[in-house]
Amino acid sequence: MKLGTIVILDEVDIDEKFKKLHDMGFETCQILAWDHSLLTDEVAENLNASMKKHNIQLSTFWCGWSGYRVWNFIEGPITLGIVPPDMRHHRVEELLRGSDFAKKLGATQMATHLGFMPECPTDPNYQPILSAIRAIAKRCKENGQLFIFETGQETPVTLLRVIEDSGCDNLGINLDPANLILYGKANPVDALSVFGKYVRDVHAKDGNYPTDGRSLGKEQKVGEGSVNFPALIAKLKEIGYDATLTIEREISGEQQTKDILDTKVYLESLI
Repeated sequence: MKLGTIVILDEVDIDEKFKKLHDMGFETCQILAWDHSLLTDEVAENLNASMKKHNIQLSTFWCGWSGYRVWNFIEGPITLGIVPPDMRHHRVEELLRGSDFAKKLGATQMATHLGFMPECPTDPNYQPILSAIRAIAKRCKENGQLFIFETGQETPVTLLRVIEDSGCDNLGINLDPANLILYGKANPVDALSVFGKYVRDVHAKDGNYPTDGRSLGKEQKVGEGSVNFPALIAKLKEIGYDATLTIEREISGEQQTKDILDTKVYLESLI
């Protein structure tokens, strides 16, 4: 398994970001984009030049979407991903454009959060969401990409069912073990027994379970939360996963860099 981390696409000097990754000893990255005004030919050229210069491989292009969004259990179901009907069309269009941009980077995978997918397949919102997923998957396939879903807002069985019911052959999963815990949806090690064959990228992130019914659990430094990383890595090896571990630490500044480097050393001891 190769180790990487996340590069946030913003106005900050992109070349400096890739230099930092190289100096930290990383080989891969995910590029995370929320600001769609930056998905231009010029930015793509700069990204490609910097990745080549610093010998960084792109594992996945992570495409966000615009509009109001709240990461909790109350407003989350009506604001996140392509689930809210009033936001779906616009966000699907953004993801289609994201796939086109990812092609310019040579990305073979595009990831996103779908949102709080209905757990009941007879929910009237279920089939329209599947139709939206098929449209995005079609564009990704035309661009030579897998369309992969980051875990979090849905149970493993729900996510598995979505992939099966879509009828698409280019869908997969970006496993975020912390998210399964933060949202109280599953033990990530056990989840691999449900959808392990679809995992195409993995976030190395940690966190604790929710302590109330309104707010997500709290993210933690890897090794200090509830994710059993020794068991997770062992299970990934057992199912034949040999791609990337993308370290994610959702803080900023010097402490983020320190925690990422500590996590790198820790993961190297496991893999």
